[in-house]
Amino acid sequence: MTDNLAEYLRQPLKIGSKSIEKRLVLAPLTFLGNIAFRELVSRYGGYGLLSPCYRWRDEERSQLVCQIFGADPLTMANAARRIESEGLFGVDINFGCSNATICRRNCGAALLKDPDLAAAIVAEVRGAVTFPLTVKFRIGWRDDPAIAVRLAQRFEDAGADALIFHPRVAPDRRSRPPKWAYIGMVKQAVNIPVFGNGDVFDRDDCRRMIQETGCDGVALGRMAVARPWIFAELTENIQIGPEMFMDAALQLARLLETHYDPVAAIKRFKRFAFYFCANFCFGHSLYSGILKAGDMKEVDTILRRFFEKVPDLSSRPNMNFFS
Repeated sequence: MTDNLAEYLRQPLKIGSKSIEKRLVLAPLTFLGNIAFRELVSRYGGYGLLSPCYRWRDEERSQLVCQIFGADPLTMANAARRIESEGLFGVDINFGCSNATICRRNCGAALLKDPDLAAAIVAEVRGAVTFPLTVKFRIGWRDDPAIAVRLAQRFEDAGADALIFHPRVAPDRRSRPPKWAYIGMVKQAVNIPVFGNGDVFDRDDCRRMIQETGCDGVALGRMAVARPWIFAELTENIQIGPEMFMDAALQLARLLETHYDPVAAIKRFKRFAFYFCANFCFGHSLYSGILKAGDMKEVDTILRRFFEKVPDLSSRPNMNFFS
């Protein structure tokens, strides 16, 4: 990578039969990565791919990778065919979610305990579709980089076009820092693009992950929720001012009202607020107020009152929110 991070992130990257224009992608975020949030992100730009949750706008189809999870290869293949028929960029197989509800169904990260089945799912999906196929996964259920390396090689052999690697063990819900060195080991072991994921909160983190691991790109999750303009900030060097925070929150509130009924809209805004409020030194007071709000009109009042004075911004997000 050159010293110019933005220049590097703007270099196109080939993934299977297609290419992306930028090397930053939105990691899959159930409910948080909703259609309203993605529309807000698209207004800033700067990303290569987004990940949808159930619904999408026609104009974003060509930049969407839809994630699927399951334990039956044929069912997963049928789901991938349906996604390809919708004209999306590609499909992502979820071997990364360690949520107990998902894992009890032998889905998500649980499949890392059964590499043969995981590889069979990738192979079955690969045989069913022609568009790009990516796989998101973790180290495994033991802290051993050799496990992750072997999984990556098996996924490549089964037909994956790119990998998104989160270097934490499956039971770890962010109680410990991700082991970025493992990303470098995975990258060295395969010939397909590897996106690093985990604790990239600012420009320095992004630069360091790429330089230390050699990864081809970076997948952003929680920080993209906290700062929806971060893709443009990193790829286009846009200048960030305090006014952007209130503007982004108000825009999202309006977009949620457009796309959802009132109950669903405020429910999703409260999920967003958990990460958004991590930006501020006194974000807990804002978050507490939003949680108590009964409707979006009240949310609007709370936001405008909070931003009457320029809030003290944290240089990095409050990790108590991000845990």
